[in-house]
This record gives sequence, structure tokens and C-alpha cells, in this order.
Amino acid sequence: MNKMNRRSAIALGVTAATIAPLFATATFGKTKKYGPKEGKEIAPGVRVVEVGTGNSDIPAYKSISIVDAVFQPGASAPATVMDNDMVCTITAGAFTIKKADKEFKLKVGDVYTCSKGKTDEATNTSKEVGIHRIAILIPA
Repeated sequence: MNKMNRRSAIALGVTAATIAPLFATATFGKTKKYGPKEGKEIAPGVRVVEVGTGNSDIPAYKSISIVDAVFQPGASAPATVMDNDMVCTITAGAFTIKKADKEFKLKVGDVYTCSKGKTDEATNTSKEVGIHRIAILIPA
């Protein structure tokens, strides 16, 4: 296991402090109900809805864009190479996430990360509409 140095610890703390308020309403508030045509379809049964964008105080990132990925029951977003680093939380439904080296299950309130250049695949395994709230970190 790699040790975390002081600079990495500070960067992680600043990232968490910056992103936490963006997820607060998604994790603890009611999830917005999206209509069947809201956002842009990226795969059958999967739509992306833009929530907002803000400036970043994290030196490595100029801005943070928040989107909701809305999955119909059983829908899957195919394996895709990530264009940016991202922090994701599940606000509705349950998901199986497949990465190149692992697979795991998530439920409402769980958080995970995606790294630029890595491949992720997501499937809504619940019988309800599932939503990922995603903070996309835009490099400086």
C-alpha cells in the first residue's frame, strides 16, 4: 500500500471539503424526479442531466461540473474511458460498478471515484430509477 504524504493528504482534504456541500442535498435531501426526456441520452435507458457548474479552489482543477446520470431499472452505461477525475454518489437505486480490476455494489448514500483514463461501467440493479450524482473535476 502506498503511503500518503503531506501534500496528498492536504489535496484530499481540500477536495472533500469542496465537494461535500455539492453532495449534501443529493445525499440527505429528496432526489429530484426526472422526466423521461430530460437531459441527453448516452445509452439505452441512461440520460445525463446537467445540474450546475462552479469554480474550484483546488489548484489542480479550474471548475467542477455536477451532473445526474439517470438510469432506468436494469439499464447499463457501457464501459467508458473517463475523460476527467470524478467523485460519484448514489442518490437513488442500487448499482453494480465494474472497473478493470474490480467489481462492487453500491446503494443510496455510497460514494466512489473514477480516475481520468480508467474504464468504468455502471448497471442499475434495482427495480427503481437509479441516479448517480457526479462531480466532474475539470483540470486547470
